[in-house]
Amino acid sequence: MPRFYILPVIVVLSSFIAVAQDNDKVLNRPYADMKRLHYGFSVGFQNQNLWLTHNGYVTDNGEAWFADVTGLQPGFCVNILGDLRLAEHFNLRVSPGMYFGSKTVTFRDATNGTIEKQNIKNSSVVVPVDLKMSATRYHNMRPYVTAGVMASFDVSKKKEGELLQLSNTDLYLTVGFGLDVYVPFFKFIPEVKFCFGLRNLLEKDRPDLAEDPEKLKFTQSLDKAVSNMVVFTFYFE
Repeated sequence: MPRFYILPVIVVLSSFIAVAQDNDKVLNRPYADMKRLHYGFSVGFQNQNLWLTHNGYVTDNGEAWFADVTGLQPGFCVNILGDLRLAEHFNLRVSPGMYFGSKTVTFRDATNGTIEKQNIKNSSVVVPVDLKMSATRYHNMRPYVTAGVMASFDVSKKKEGELLQLSNTDLYLTVGFGLDVYVPFFKFIPEVKFCFGLRNLLEKDRPDLAEDPEKLKFTQSLDKAVSNMVVFTFYFE
């Protein structure tokens, strides 16, 4: 998590947990978890990264390009939430929303040190589906873990002639953990989720470079580009 997230997250989280602890003798929202179906929303932050796999490609004039993600810009996310109670300790959650973020990919020629950069921005519609497995409630707190899948579709417009082109669609496996904090009028839920992409996003077919084939060397230098994310979310139910 970027450093400048840490202080505000700790302050907000500590304040809500303090409220819950101060009211341990009073059980806030005692029947909240017995509802069959309930709704909420969330806001949060996320970091989107790429795992890049090289293949050792060397151009006809001896260039060998290697890429790395050198800049991760903190992203923002907002979701709505539907929660279905399956059993005492199990819930099914669906939380469609939008993720916004960007990252910088830097290519370096190993032969002479030449550098090329590309900023990749995305605005993605996401549909996470999670199984929430909760512990027994202790006073006004209840920890839990999640496991699920998340579909993603990038609705931002692609620019022709970029060094790399990535697919608009992706599918993730997700795992996470969080804490239900029961305050008098709602549940406040901080959560951390790790998302692991399952698809190779790298588009090898580049008809947009027909007039500038020299740029194909960057795509040809890679075999795979797989996305992964860390998402820190505040739910309000």
